Amino acid sequence: MFMGKIIELLKVGPVFQYFGRVFTKDKEGKYPSSSNLKIMHGINRISIIMFGIALIVMAVRYFTR
Repeated sequence: MFMGKIIELLKVGPVFQYFGRVFTKDKEGKYPSSSNLKIMHGINRISIIMFGIALIVMAVRYFTR
């Protein structure tokens, strides 16, 4: 019972669904759109890309030292 709750909390599927939503266009009109929401998704794209670059730089620095 306790492990089931922990496994439920550790599911990362919705996180990856959000990444997919941020980097693709909503052609079906499934999600609401406003200028504020578009700006928020744009900022999220930038932060995700910067985080990925930082991880790559840290990995390269770790393995080259």
